[in-house]
Amino acid sequence: MKLSKELLNNLIEITSNSAIACYPYIGKNEKILADKAATDTMRDQLNRLNISGKVVIGEGELDDAPMLYIGEILGNGMGPEIDIAVDPVEGTNFVAKNLPGSMSVLAVAKKGNLLNAPETYMDKIATGKHIPKGSIDIDFTVEKNIQIYSEITNKKNSEITVCILSRPRHKKVIEELKRLNVNIKFITDGDISGALLVTNKKFNVDIFMGIGGGPEGVITAAALDTLNCNFQGRFLFKTKNDIIRAKKMGIEDLNKKYEINDIVKGESIFCATGITSGDLMNGVIRENNKYITETIVAHNKSELVLVKKVI
Repeated sequence: MKLSKELLNNLIEITSNSAIACYPYIGKNEKILADKAATDTMRDQLNRLNISGKVVIGEGELDDAPMLYIGEILGNGMGPEIDIAVDPVEGTNFVAKNLPGSMSVLAVAKKGNLLNAPETYMDKIATGKHIPKGSIDIDFTVEKNIQIYSEITNKKNSEITVCILSRPRHKKVIEELKRLNVNIKFITDGDISGALLVTNKKFNVDIFMGIGGGPEGVITAAALDTLNCNFQGRFLFKTKNDIIRAKKMGIEDLNKKYEINDIVKGESIFCATGITSGDLMNGVIRENNKYITETIVAHNKSELVLVKKVI
C-alpha cells in the first residue's frame, strides 16, 4: 500500500501549524518555549490522523516528555502502520535569536523502513543526484573526495562549495578545504537544512560533510532519498551509555557505514516548513490575521516542491 496523497497533505498542514506555533517566540530568546509550542502542536495533530504511527526519530526518551519521544505511539490507530521521524524545531537558536534557517520537520515511511537512530553523533557526507552513487565516500580523504567531485563535474576546486557546521571538531577538515582552495559555506546549526542545499544547483552547494546529530542524519537521509540524492553516514559513540542505547535499538555493528538505503527503505515522505526565512524557503509571515507559510515537500523520488499556504 502506497503512502497516500491525503497523508502528504496532512503532514504539510502539521509542519505549517507547528511553525506557526513558534511565531510568537521568534527573536524572544525563548528557545525552550518555542520548541514546546511546536512539539505540542505536532503531537496533537499527528494524534488526530488515521494512522498507527510510532516515533523512531524523536527528541529524546520517554523521561524527556513532553518532547515527542522515541517509541511514542501516535495517531488514532485506524490507519496504516508508519514510522515517524520528527524535529519540531530544527534550529531552536535561530528561532530564539531571529536568525535565518529554522524549520519544522517531519518524515514518514512504512513501518520498519526508517532506521531507529540513537542520540549520538554521526559522520555524514551528501551530494546531489548528478553524482553517481558510490563515487564519494566518507572513508576517502577530503582531498580524494574533492578530486573525484572535480573530475565528475569538470569543476575546478575554486568552483566547488562545501557546506559544513562551524565547529571546533571540524578544524582539520576546514584547514584541508582551505588548502585545496575550496569554497566553504559555514552553518552554525541546522545540518538537515545544510545537507538539503546539495539538492539543487541554485543553492550553490556541491557537498555537505562533517559530524552532526545521528537522528538528524536519518531525517536527512529520508529527505535525500526521496530526491534520489546521495548520503552516507557512520555513528560515532563517545560513551558506554551511547553504545548500550545503540545496541538496545538493534545496532550491533558499531562501525557500520550506512548507505542511504540502509537508513530509509521503500517509499517515504519528507516535509519541512520554514519558521525563519533561509536558503530553502521563507519563514512564517503574519498578514491581516492570517499566517503565510512555505513548505518544501518530497515524496517517492520526486523533485523538491515548494508549497505555500495561508492559514
